[in-house]
Amino acid sequence: MTTRVGVVADTHCPEFLDKLPARLFEVLEGVDLVLHAGDINSEETLAALSRLAPVEAVRGDHDGSLENLPASREVTVEGKRIVLVHGQRSRWLEEPNTLLWTLSLGYFRPHRGLPRALRRRFPSADAIVYGHTHRARAETIGGALLFNPGGVHQWSPATASRRLTRNPGWFEWCWLQAARHLRRYEKPSVGILEVGSSGILPRVIEL
Repeated sequence: MTTRVGVVADTHCPEFLDKLPARLFEVLEGVDLVLHAGDINSEETLAALSRLAPVEAVRGDHDGSLENLPASREVTVEGKRIVLVHGQRSRWLEEPNTLLWTLSLGYFRPHRGLPRALRRRFPSADAIVYGHTHRARAETIGGALLFNPGGVHQWSPATASRRLTRNPGWFEWCWLQAARHLRRYEKPSVGILEVGSSGILPRVIEL
């Protein structure tokens, strides 16, 4: 038996997205479970995803209104222990990475050590699902799958310019002046995990 798990992260809805994209519901139709790796932004977003399947979620660094959610949780699917976590770390690590990414107009690849740090944090997991970086990634570390589905919301010249029309605060306005000139950026995406007794097969789907 195989269980299909939809994996979502960094929806930022309605913070940066007015609503979830219709294609998200198309590509995840028929999944048995939805995992949200944080930066959800509202209960309404979770309610919308629950129309697809039962939802398990964790709190991200943009989820101040969702204090009832845990920072991490473990779910068992087909006998496999899957840890769900957002992935943010100390501001001493985060802010230099963000600054370098912004100044390089997207060419710098931040958070490179995050998957290994998560593996050390959750040594007994069969898989670790995380978000935060807005970059899709699947790799095996120490016998466990580390999987990031990418972000439903992505910064690009178009999304940065759109955000500037929403009267952001001074600090964000300054950051957006650089972000609207990004030269390298990711496309929105989600993931699916095919979980069976023999293993876990990850897949990333662009929206």
